[in-house]
Amino acid sequence: MANISCKEAAEELLRCCLAGEQWPRELLVRLTGDECSPELFTVVAEGLGDRFEPRLCETYAALFAEAVGIVDPELDAGELARRYRRVRVARNERPGGLSYLFVLSRVTLGADVAITSVILDAAKRRFPEARIFLVGGRKSWELFEADERIEHLPVSYPRAGSLGARLDAWRELRTLLTQPDSIVIDPDSRLTQLGLLPVCADEDYYFFESRGYGGDGDESLGALTQRWVAETFGVEDARAYIAPKSGPSAGIAVSLGVGENASKRIGGGFETGLLSALAGPSLLVDKGAGGEEADRVAAAGAGLDIRYWDGAFAPFASAIGGSRLYVGYDSAGQHVAATCGVPLVSVFAGFPAPRMFSRWRPTGPGPMEIVRVENNDNPANVLERTLRSIGKYGIIQT
Repeated sequence: MANISCKEAAEELLRCCLAGEQWPRELLVRLTGDECSPELFTVVAEGLGDRFEPRLCETYAALFAEAVGIVDPELDAGELARRYRRVRVARNERPGGLSYLFVLSRVTLGADVAITSVILDAAKRRFPEARIFLVGGRKSWELFEADERIEHLPVSYPRAGSLGARLDAWRELRTLLTQPDSIVIDPDSRLTQLGLLPVCADEDYYFFESRGYGGDGDESLGALTQRWVAETFGVEDARAYIAPKSGPSAGIAVSLGVGENASKRIGGGFETGLLSALAGPSLLVDKGAGGEEADRVAAAGAGLDIRYWDGAFAPFASAIGGSRLYVGYDSAGQHVAATCGVPLVSVFAGFPAPRMFSRWRPTGPGPMEIVRVENNDNPANVLERTLRSIGKYGIIQT
């Protein structure tokens, strides 16, 4: 195994999982090491989760329980897998008399808008007496900073770290959440490795297995979260929302961020063509996380009449909420626009399976156009379809 790359090892491990074959332990041992841990998550964990096949949830649990046991032999892989089978079953209990309610962040901003915010809304309605904490990074909490009911319990998660470093985040989490008269709601968070690692007693833990809930249907994750909180807590009308502090103004908001997933991008002059069609004093373009992404956005808009946002995401989310049009790839911005009822055009590419498109498509009260991009689509054709979709709103600037 030493003569193949980390990516090749991860791709072979994923192939075994998808084929229902027993994976070679030496592959998993290699991928739990510091050098190859990133591929264990980006290729294997995401490769299993992004297909949204219920059968793969059990595969994921068995695989990652074994991986965790390799890194920390004090953790029993068999017990972790057995516990996972227990907590994945949705319950309809109605706990009362709570002092604390902890909602785990999904870590990624788009998921915290589309999924976690629905759970926060339900928690506020169902438990008016409890203090509610969003547990995770500050960037996620800033999306709800103006909501006085939502407090922040900071826990950092090293998204690019080794499996061992990610387990350190879980150990901190487990200590923080051991509180009397409390429950934990886990929306399939990376903080618990998608529900695999225990953070409290089973009876105080409510787990939304977003990869398997909904079975083989095609409902969006937003709709499925609404169904789950109705089934679990009896809140029938929970909705996605954001409550950031105020940000800049925008007539048209655009984000070309892809969350480090290059497969979501459209090349071949698409981005320059898009910004050229929308350029004008009301256009605000997010520069994203900086580095290569910011350079790419600046190159696409070179010489055009464009304002840029170069800062935290929450103020830009506020700008999206006040705009009259949002355009972007499959990323956090589309979920913000959908949640706020802002007309949007989503250019949706890079999904490994049709159900991922169904699950992650934006849903909300406003009008939306989704440009579905297949692997063999020509960038010029994608640009034409995108501009046509924007044109339906009657606000392309020339």
